[in-house]
Amino acid sequence: MVPNVRFHAIAVTVAMGVLLLILRSVTSKAGEMTSTLLIGNSKIDVTIEPGDGKLSQAELLHWVKSAAEAVAIYYGRYPVSHAQIRIISVDGSGVRHGQTFGYDGGLIKIRVGEQTQATELAGDWMLTHEMVHLSFPSMADEHHWVEEGIAVYVEPIARIQASQMNAERMWADLVRDMPKGLPQTGDKGLDHTHTWGRTYWGGALFCFVADVEIRKHTHNKKGLQDALRAILDAGGDITHDWELSQALKIGDRATGTTVLSDLYGKWKDQPVEVDLASMWKDLGIAAGGKSVRVVEDAPLAAVRRAITQASVSKESSSQSTTPSAVFAGRAVAGSRRGL
Repeated sequence: MVPNVRFHAIAVTVAMGVLLLILRSVTSKAGEMTSTLLIGNSKIDVTIEPGDGKLSQAELLHWVKSAAEAVAIYYGRYPVSHAQIRIISVDGSGVRHGQTFGYDGGLIKIRVGEQTQATELAGDWMLTHEMVHLSFPSMADEHHWVEEGIAVYVEPIARIQASQMNAERMWADLVRDMPKGLPQTGDKGLDHTHTWGRTYWGGALFCFVADVEIRKHTHNKKGLQDALRAILDAGGDITHDWELSQALKIGDRATGTTVLSDLYGKWKDQPVEVDLASMWKDLGIAAGGKSVRVVEDAPLAAVRRAITQASVSKESSSQSTTPSAVFAGRAVAGSRRGL
């Protein structure tokens, strides 16, 4: 997605009950199929546009279900009560160009190449990234970095907590990519530097540093996940326009710190250098080529483990740790293979 446009591009126990997928006929376009995914008290309408792709309806819907479960696990529930997802068939292979909008309860448009294989969907990050956007209020243009940064940082953690990805892969990716978010020559702070690197990875760097600092201040009892859950529970989803300071204060209150507000005050108008090498060492992350080795006796090894560990809420502690799914109904006749 293009960073400066006013839309968003791109296991804890969860009180979500049973996931029910209801396939129902639609008449808006020939060959189109719309399905409804119920997850807790939320409803997700999934429309698959007709095309000549290799993926079956079942494979595409499983992809949506997996992303929804990961996000619901991270936040303790699905972020909005009613979301719409439109899967658009395009030439080529792979998942590409997701967009998330705040109207109609939350709308995600995402494109899937007709040559895409099911194995590619299993490793996809983009749909989870887009769903994370639903969980944070819409910001003014100068704060677009926080919207994208949260989505970049939370997506792999949510997938790890849903047992869809391993932590070592995430840390290897962050060691490789986090330097892209460091300030470069001419940087004027996150609110005034709207490059791709500072918008996506600068925002992710803010989240990463905030997560570690919150855990250090609270003796590892709280983290960024607690702050983001509190913002969402206070009504801060994509359908509402908020001031960034309002969201950060709510997050700080939930963690009993002022980390988010203080960090924003330092980073918003000026470049701030982050010693990533020292952070990796303290967390016990030793880079080795394309992989990493974890060091369990590092000073902040417990913080590293806590960042990706599923958080159990009081409300969900009596529920099953593994969301179950029930599929019912029939697919609309069209150019795609049926369920």
